[in-house]
Amino acid sequence: MKRRDFLTAATGVAGGAGAGVTAAAAQETTTTSSGNATASGNETTTATNGTTTSGGSSGGGGPTEEVIVGPGGSLVFEPAEITITPGTTIKWVWESDNHNVVPESQPEEANWEGTPGAPSKTYNTGYEYSHTFDTLGTYEYFCQPHKTAGMVGTVVVKENISSGGGGGQAEADPEHMGVPFQAHFVGLATLLMMAVSLVYTFFLLKYGESPHASGGNR
Repeated sequence: MKRRDFLTAATGVAGGAGAGVTAAAAQETTTTSSGNATASGNETTTATNGTTTSGGSSGGGGPTEEVIVGPGGSLVFEPAEITITPGTTIKWVWESDNHNVVPESQPEEANWEGTPGAPSKTYNTGYEYSHTFDTLGTYEYFCQPHKTAGMVGTVVVKENISSGGGGGQAEADPEHMGVPFQAHFVGLATLLMMAVSLVYTFFLLKYGESPHASGGNR
């Protein structure tokens, strides 16, 4: 192969690689989902599928965090303490039986009532309960039947959540960037291929072709 032929082929490879990066970035897929239960004002509504949603005036338009109730049959909330920003909804998901969520303390302006019914009313595996927190402050809660066993939890609502220690911004999750996580790997691999092609072309032009690769064009 002569140098001109190789340069033509290398240019084609680089162009194709660049097109691959563009195509990978264009494959981002956004999935949205909607729940079966809605909240109106401060009312608590129990849906037919065993899911309860309660919210403040924000209507629950913010992010959602999940807390597991009794994971693996243990008498804990997981995580036991969670820090969120105003407008965030917390969804408690039951993984064992005979538990509830009862507020023990909360900011004066808040009106969180916990799971529906009296403090003695409990719920079983598969039940879900959600509440949107709008008021800044600390909320402490417990499971009525298992409070003495240490089944308690805390929700802290703060205006800003720091990454801790350095005071800088938290590291961005690739899934939340403009390109999906898989496409980032595709892009990096493509750029590596382009770099290898260019380096090989440089050495070939600088030191010449191998005497064994002259082919039939002499």
